[in-house]
Amino acid sequence: MQPRIQIVAQPTPLVPLPRLSETLGIDLWIKRDDLAGPSFGGNKARQLEYYFGAAEAAGADTVLITGAVQSNFVRLAAATAAARGLRAVIQLEERVAESDPAYRRRGNVFLSQLLGATLLAYPEGEDEAGADAALYAEADTLSRAGRRPYVIPLAAGHPPLGALGYVDGAAEILAQKNDFDVFVVGSGSGMTHAGLLAGLRGHGSNARVIGGCVRRGADLQGPRIAGIVERLQALYPGAAKVAPGDVCVWDGALRPGYGHAGPPALAAITEMARCEGLILDPVYTAKSYATIPSLVASGQIAPGSRVCFVHTGGLGAFSAYEDKIADLLGAQATGSF
Repeated sequence: MQPRIQIVAQPTPLVPLPRLSETLGIDLWIKRDDLAGPSFGGNKARQLEYYFGAAEAAGADTVLITGAVQSNFVRLAAATAAARGLRAVIQLEERVAESDPAYRRRGNVFLSQLLGATLLAYPEGEDEAGADAALYAEADTLSRAGRRPYVIPLAAGHPPLGALGYVDGAAEILAQKNDFDVFVVGSGSGMTHAGLLAGLRGHGSNARVIGGCVRRGADLQGPRIAGIVERLQALYPGAAKVAPGDVCVWDGALRPGYGHAGPPALAAITEMARCEGLILDPVYTAKSYATIPSLVASGQIAPGSRVCFVHTGGLGAFSAYEDKIADLLGAQATGSF
């Protein structure tokens, strides 16, 4: 039994999307994990229940974590640390080539500073091992100063504690509604995708789980998810029920790359907002939701399928992208004021 604290008020809502269901010809529902955890919420809150559980079990007084400049993970870690009376040290990696100063001032950067976190910079964006090493070096410095640090690692190879959060999430969804044919979720670090898949299989569901790629292409993301599922077996034996063919990823909305929204993502944002009054973020949920209309159009999601879209949040970063989204929407303007 892994140590765990409660961050998420459970269960988060699972609600139908009637207008999009009619438009797409499927029975579409949304799992509102954008409401999970502290303000602006998100899927990472479920993961942090296990990381903070391990940190507090080890007697830590400081938590260190790394992520992109507009990372929701590090912002949620800062919020959780504040609520638990711990210090947060967050390292921001240069994953997105962005010259707009608002990108480094607004959104999750501002919120993390407001929450009292110490911010560090890491110059590379695709060097997970190096980013972890920098965190461990900072942790050593803190230890010598008398602090008790705990590092939440990023790179593959570490025990996937965070995936346990979506093993729990899978059980929660099935208790709310257990007849879904397809689940669609964002697939980035892979903990949410792998944990959801393992949890569904471990709890007896054979529903297809499709990960919408948000950071890397399907050729790299598929093996990453399979690797996490394999390591997860040591923490959750039900993960052994995942078959090789169960890992499914789609990268049709990934371009122009991590942290940037292309036409499919923009279409997803506007469709969800104007049909259901819900907001998607351009980095994660717009790209993962775009999976659904695309695969319905191609026939890979059959008409009438019961589909659950997991809204993983990301809205804390939205203000850092407002200007770019507004520019993209300019051609669709319906009026002026």
